[in-house]
Amino acid sequence: MANYRDPESRARHKNRGSSSSGETQWTSWLVPLIVVTNVAMFIVIMYQNDCPKKNSGARGDCVAKFLKRFSFQPLKENPLFGPSSSALEKLGALEWNKIVHGNEGWRLFTCIWLHAGVIHLLANMLSLVFIGIRLEQQFGFVRVGAIYLLSGFGGSILSALFIQRNISVGASGALFGLLGAMLSELLTNWSIYANKAAALITLVVIILINLAVGILPHVDNFAHIGGFLSGFFLGFVFLIRPQFGWLERQHLPVDARLTSKHTVYQYIFLVVSLILLIVGFTIGLVMLFRGENGNDHCSWCHNLSCMRTSRWKCD
Repeated sequence: MANYRDPESRARHKNRGSSSSGETQWTSWLVPLIVVTNVAMFIVIMYQNDCPKKNSGARGDCVAKFLKRFSFQPLKENPLFGPSSSALEKLGALEWNKIVHGNEGWRLFTCIWLHAGVIHLLANMLSLVFIGIRLEQQFGFVRVGAIYLLSGFGGSILSALFIQRNISVGASGALFGLLGAMLSELLTNWSIYANKAAALITLVVIILINLAVGILPHVDNFAHIGGFLSGFFLGFVFLIRPQFGWLERQHLPVDARLTSKHTVYQYIFLVVSLILLIVGFTIGLVMLFRGENGNDHCSWCHNLSCMRTSRWKCD
């Protein structure tokens, strides 16, 4: 996050604490709890998987057999050091047919707490720690938690609309939502940042690189895109700050005091984003539960999740 001139820190730091730079600091407990929950869920999955008992041996032997029932599936089946797809599906993976025809809409939420392997889990949890703790310290657990869950939900909807033959798991959609919220927070609170141009360029580059990785095979980029868009618009709603100088207005002459806590463009961003979120989630859910395939409405969109090249196939 960029450095900024916090207009609220003087009024609130006595209740929540502040950093040496004057930035308001909340105690971060939700993000660590999410990390612990994801790790616990992975342990439950591996216990349920029980590779030594259920592996047929057709694709090789279980990996790390000393872990006994917690050992991993053969690397030819799962190169991420994790469970079988059937174990993930049983515990709540995103699966279009079960959502639409099995009335299991809860999978839109449960899939964000599951991971395909140790590598997948570590990558997502490290990213969550680096991104989420700083956001929670700045904005508190309610707003960050809402963005995390709703972004994961948005990513699941878009993924289910476009990927209907495979299962999908992971917190990546929720993580991309936090990245999107960081971008919209920078834009809506533009006036309080000191190095705004550098922050914007850095953040956009990070987002583009991560989205570009999504064109590789076996990566659910639709969850990334859906999560990012959800988080981007949610940031305009939840992460709005008073404009610079608002809390200091009582120390200024009457004719120099600000008359509004927020700027006009902040209110415009908030209203437009709220409308787009309501419309987007409504249309997405209606299309999903009617059994529609997003690819029927967008013939080129499949390239957003896997770009076909001479080096790999997307089937």
